[in-house]
Amino acid sequence: MSFGFLGIQFGFALQNANVSRIFETLGASVDNIPILWIAAPVTGLIVQPIIGYMSDNTWGRLGRRRPYFLFGAILASIALLIMPNSPVLWVAAGMLWIMDASINISMEPFRAFVGDMLSSDQRTRGFAMQSFFIGTGAVIASALPYIMSNWLNIANTAPEGQIPPSVKFSFYIGGLVFFLAILWTVIRSKEYSPEELKSFEESRHKTRKYQVPDHTSEEILPASRFLRSSFFWIIGGGVLSFIVYYFSLKPELYILTLGLAIFGFIQLITGRLIVAGKKKNGFVIVLNDLFKMPKTMAQLAVVQFFSWFALFAMWIYSTAGVTSHIYGTSDTGSVIYNEGANWVGVMFAVYNGFAAAVAFLLPVLAKLTNRKITHMVCLIAGGLGLISVYLFKDPDYLIISMLGVGLAWASILAMPYAILIGSLPVNKLGTYMGIFNFFIVIPQIIAASLLGFFVKNIMGGEAIYALVLGGVSMFVAAIFVLFVQDVDQPGKS
Repeated sequence: MSFGFLGIQFGFALQNANVSRIFETLGASVDNIPILWIAAPVTGLIVQPIIGYMSDNTWGRLGRRRPYFLFGAILASIALLIMPNSPVLWVAAGMLWIMDASINISMEPFRAFVGDMLSSDQRTRGFAMQSFFIGTGAVIASALPYIMSNWLNIANTAPEGQIPPSVKFSFYIGGLVFFLAILWTVIRSKEYSPEELKSFEESRHKTRKYQVPDHTSEEILPASRFLRSSFFWIIGGGVLSFIVYYFSLKPELYILTLGLAIFGFIQLITGRLIVAGKKKNGFVIVLNDLFKMPKTMAQLAVVQFFSWFALFAMWIYSTAGVTSHIYGTSDTGSVIYNEGANWVGVMFAVYNGFAAAVAFLLPVLAKLTNRKITHMVCLIAGGLGLISVYLFKDPDYLIISMLGVGLAWASILAMPYAILIGSLPVNKLGTYMGIFNFFIVIPQIIAASLLGFFVKNIMGGEAIYALVLGGVSMFVAAIFVLFVQDVDQPGKS
């Protein structure tokens, strides 16, 4: 059931470890890399709730979630083949957008798939299994350029402005693995029908004291709720956009300010649709569910925000930070730079490999303590790992840093979802998983908007400090875990 995540993570790992390298090779400056990465989180913000809602309301020959696995895999595999052949920077940025949209189409329903198919006491292990396949796929994919150049003697450098063959062949392999792994899950797994899922939900309500709160029902909020709120978001976004323009601040700040105004307009449209009696519109339902999210989901949103801000800082700035701070060069055409960039791939392979290795330890720790304590400890380890990258001068020691990051990564992929699923109605798992993704991509958008300013204007262009900031963000996330209400903790009545 989770094997398809092996392929999905091949795509994500190649993207995370190599896209900054591709951007720099094609001429992007270090402080402009975050804005080029903005495609990934914006795509997730748009695509995931749409796909979640659609998969909740799909039932056909391939089932409920599996049609989206397959369609996304086809598109993502094609994008992985094209990405390393981008001739200029704007093409690479556009391909990142397409590739991330395709990966999101496959990935979003996988989270709901576990909720559909497993009972409460199995879900921690179910998401741990996903962590295992994610880690396994990523450890291989992240190390592929290193393997290509050091084991297979494929060239690791290329003329100025061209992507090295070692990176190209890595993406080709990734595209093939992505498609085949998803195809295996589509063929070998099954899905319960909507009728069966409904009976499971009714049985769950009878045997547990916890009930899904009324705010997850089908009732639509009054139009005035959206119309009133839209005014403040539009005005606030407009004022902040004017401030950015008047003081000639960094252009990427418009992503935040205009984003606030756009969210206001979305609420305005929703309110008008409700007034017109179009309450069954998917647009209305998704935004309505956002405003009525369960308390547990709102609490986890804060944890997710700081966790994923840290991860995005690492993904964006590891290559620039490690090559400049430890290898002492920013020359993308030099041998030493490409050695450092390859070592970042190895680092990413280590943290993903360690995540796979400890994935099945997490349910044991959760059983001995609880899911919140387990997640808190793992996030602290991740924070220490990111900060230690600044302290170590020998590249070999960075492997130790990645062990802490790997422990946090394993938990981030499992614990929040295991905690969340129990607070959601089964007929809306896809929709709410898509909404929950907002709190993964919004911090990424903020990171892409602000980290370039932070590195260039506050830290003097030293990319390594973005990793330190990420470590601090992990610590903040660990604190907020303690305030989460885990309503469906196994053994809790």
